[in-house]
Amino acid sequence: MYKYLINISFDGTNYNGWQVQRNSSQTVQQKINDGLSKLLREKIETLGCCRTDAGVHAKELFAHFESAKGNLAEKDGANQQIWLHKFNSVLPSDISINEIYSINEKVNARFDATARTYQYFIHGKRNPFLINRSYYYYSELDIARMNKAAKLLTRYNDFTAFSKMNTQVKTNLCKIYQAGWKKDTSGNLVFTIRADRFLRGMVRMIVGTMVLLGKHRITLSEFKEIIESKNCQNAGALVPACGLFLTKVEYPKSIFGK
Repeated sequence: MYKYLINISFDGTNYNGWQVQRNSSQTVQQKINDGLSKLLREKIETLGCCRTDAGVHAKELFAHFESAKGNLAEKDGANQQIWLHKFNSVLPSDISINEIYSINEKVNARFDATARTYQYFIHGKRNPFLINRSYYYYSELDIARMNKAAKLLTRYNDFTAFSKMNTQVKTNLCKIYQAGWKKDTSGNLVFTIRADRFLRGMVRMIVGTMVLLGKHRITLSEFKEIIESKNCQNAGALVPACGLFLTKVEYPKSIFGK
């Protein structure tokens, strides 16, 4: 068997997240599994680098799979581009496989990832072209206060306060390397956060709590107390999934090719 790593992007609007579910066939992973199984005429089961919630998008998500075919990632000539075209021909138009790499059998898309970056987008002026791509929040937010809270995040490693309950993970410890807010050229807000791993609902709950701070409904000290409480009932509400994008997944360079 040969092992491959694929780089995927998708619009999550019509899907119940990445992960295969027993009660729904409308997940990104299921669509890719079904499409590649049909194309390659063998059972293909992908394993992703992480999960995404329903409605969340990905500009870059990696997954690995095994196949009896050994020529899917050949880089000589146009063979690889031909296979990429074939892969995408069996997928819905809102899912794209962008790259394919031949990898060592020990490589794992989930456990070998060293960092992941998410971005959350908020626009304050009604814009029909941002529907399902950004959170429309019409009130003014104090970005300076929100950035003070973002800096605080890097001082902690237990983010139980920003995790959905009953997630069955072994630990709620995460290392946040970077977090901060900026305004883009249109004046819209973009929150970028990079960490070794994320908990379910973590980014959306962090943003929801920061919105309270940006509206002066809580203080910076209260934001700190929320983190230290390790109780998600103290955090702000989840902001809508439409504004959240997985934008980058990092791996050691050595895994891209045998």
